[in-house]
Amino acid sequence: EVQLVESGGGLVQPGGSLRLSCATSGFTFSNYAMNWVRQAPGKGLEWVSTVSVGYYRTYADSVKGRFTISRDIIKNTLYLQMNNLKPEDTAVYYCTKDTGERGQGTQVTVSN
Repeated sequence: EVQLVESGGGLVQPGGSLRLSCATSGFTFSNYAMNWVRQAPGKGLEWVSTVSVGYYRTYADSVKGRFTISRDIIKNTLYLQMNNLKPEDTAVYYCTKDTGERGQGTQVTVSN
């Protein structure tokens, strides 16, 4: 059974940083592209970033230069380092496997 468990969210002031983690199990992590998506209050899912099997990384324009996706194939864990956070980054963040499975999400709130 595929399991994706996100953690690391919280309340942070504008300009602050957070590092999200997604612990995975139930599949061969190194064989799949992985993604981060987010859902802001009252809005639909928004793609944030993808890391391919070959470690090619892509980002939404809204986070480029501020967020960094990475993966540890020994720990079977996906990460999202988020710097210079803005209020518009407030959302529930989900990691997703390239075949569509999604975790339960972790809340990120950027506010004074």
